[in-house]
Amino acid sequence: MTSVRRLGIGLAAVGRPAYINAGREHDLGAHRTVDDLRERTWSVLDAAYAAGIRYVDVARSYGRAEEFLAGWLAARPGTDDVEVGSKWGYRYVGGWQLDVPRHEVKDHSPEAFAAQSAESLTLLGSRLSIYHVHSATLDTGALDDAELHRALADLREHGIRVGISTSGPRQAEAVRRALEVTVDRDPLFTSFESTWNVLEPSVGPALAEAADAGARVIVKEVVANGRLAPGGAAGAADDRAAALAGELGTTVDRLAIAAALAQPWAATVLSGAADAAQLRSNAEATHLKLDPDTEEQLLDLAEPPQLYWSERSRRPWS
Repeated sequence: MTSVRRLGIGLAAVGRPAYINAGREHDLGAHRTVDDLRERTWSVLDAAYAAGIRYVDVARSYGRAEEFLAGWLAARPGTDDVEVGSKWGYRYVGGWQLDVPRHEVKDHSPEAFAAQSAESLTLLGSRLSIYHVHSATLDTGALDDAELHRALADLREHGIRVGISTSGPRQAEAVRRALEVTVDRDPLFTSFESTWNVLEPSVGPALAEAADAGARVIVKEVVANGRLAPGGAAGAADDRAAALAGELGTTVDRLAIAAALAQPWAATVLSGAADAAQLRSNAEATHLKLDPDTEEQLLDLAEPPQLYWSERSRRPWS
């Protein structure tokens, strides 16, 4: 598969008015009505398709991302080659406001799956090819609930690949536990969408095991919610990454994405671009080849997972 076909586009940053990514005041300003963000989403999707990207990632909790995507697909004849993955397990409760106490609520119960999968299928229908448990962890029950596993297996039997997305310092444990789950003697979870970037690469060995087992591996948050995007430096490691990009004559977002594309187990690497210009910059990473010395310097930027995730948990929704 060509490098550009290994890129996907995630709509977390454009499907709702608030998110934790840096630079949203610059990227979105006050233009955050439903119509504003629908137009922005379609612009990002048009740019992604023109660049050769054919995988789109959404979720029930990404505001109206599934709705925006469904509308774009219907309005763009000839996009039958676009593959769609979505996620369930969080509900968006932000009410299209910026300053609210909570923007999403987690629920991994069988009842939540039944309700949210029905909503996803109503919007996306046969276009939905992958459905992830959103941020499955060892303590939510999603990896141990036999009733839920049977319901997920029923979805699998209808041709939809079932998987999990992961977050937090124990991602590797969640991936390995999910690989053990079977229904009717067949592996249940065969797609893994995990956070991996040069600041937090700890899940890498577990994702390599998943790929070796035949699972699809999708990498998210490669620019660390904007820390590895131009102007997004927030600490010493971020500054070093930006400096290294400058030495190589590229931008830090392209360098971060190229580092993810260099991982042999990564089938798909997601851009989280908030506009068409960012998408085009991200796509340029497919032309950047890293030598072993550069890869080693990038992996030397890694922070302790607990530190990385503690910092991420403090990021404001804006």
